[in-house]
Amino acid sequence: MTSIRQSTLNYESWLREQLKGDLDKAAIAKKHKKMEESAFAFLRATYWRWAESILEVCPDLAGAPAVLAVGDIHVENFGTWRDVDGRLVWGVNDFDEAAEMPFALDLVRLTVSALLVRGRKPITDQSIAAAILTGYRRGLQSPAPIVLERDWQWLRQSVEVPEKDRAKFWKKISAARSKSAPQAYAKALEASMPARGLTIKTAARSAGTGSLGRPRWIAIADWRGAPVVREAKAIVHSAWLLANNCADTRIHADAVAMGQFRAIDPWLRRDGNIIVRRLSPNNRKIEIDDRVNAISPEMLEAMGADLANVHVGLVDRRTAIKRDLDKRRKGWLAENARQAADAVNSDYKAWKAR
Repeated sequence: MTSIRQSTLNYESWLREQLKGDLDKAAIAKKHKKMEESAFAFLRATYWRWAESILEVCPDLAGAPAVLAVGDIHVENFGTWRDVDGRLVWGVNDFDEAAEMPFALDLVRLTVSALLVRGRKPITDQSIAAAILTGYRRGLQSPAPIVLERDWQWLRQSVEVPEKDRAKFWKKISAARSKSAPQAYAKALEASMPARGLTIKTAARSAGTGSLGRPRWIAIADWRGAPVVREAKAIVHSAWLLANNCADTRIHADAVAMGQFRAIDPWLRRDGNIIVRRLSPNNRKIEIDDRVNAISPEMLEAMGADLANVHVGLVDRRTAIKRDLDKRRKGWLAENARQAADAVNSDYKAWKAR
């Protein structure tokens, strides 16, 4: 297998070509530092490495039925947004690496991410895998968006935004340094505003982990008595295509986000190679902290259920998926996740020692 250092150089060269040279070098340097922080941060930052190595590490996953999958799934790739009726919704909220691949890869990667953030918490590999698989099977049986209004009260209480965090969000937005966005980004941001003709302020933004290196801009405007914020970032082909010989070379980020079992974010849209979304205290990716226990059995089951919502949202392959799950040996998910986690840890250590 290619060394992690060479693999990174290869990917960044490919990414530069995809962006037509518009690579954010400062953000790439920031990503390299993040890759040293922990094995979990390394996993988040290096989806391309996962894409090129996972079927070597876990070859028995290759024959699983293909779906339009998330690809870069992990326990911090979940968040909240408001749907067209104003309801608070929770679920997978980043599909930059979406592509057609064996469904089992998403289950293994989600399980790996939980293993890597477990720390000293008294939860076993098997318990983590079992919770995710239980939620996934439940989602296959009765797929439905996870809307935090009448139901899912425990989850709503976990992800509600405290006033302190709300104030922190707006303080950060207010402090953004004004800078003119390139024409394509400015046009996409302006078109995403709730009304035409608003006076907008644009600023460069650095966020995320895996997407660091891609240009990212925000626009802020006052509308009907309060500020509104939109974010635009460059989107390229999934790194799954770079690592695998795929016939389908389309960008799927917007399509998979709007599957039939999703309560759709009405402000999410793609304009060519730019994807735009609303930012607010409630439109956010939820990071692991003391308030949100991302590896409780209840949370892992919810993650598994929403992953099923994604997998069957465009093409219903439930029968094929269930048949594949039923024939797999007991403990297959935990076993594959351990193997993949070992490979991630090995690459992480090699990166730190480079």
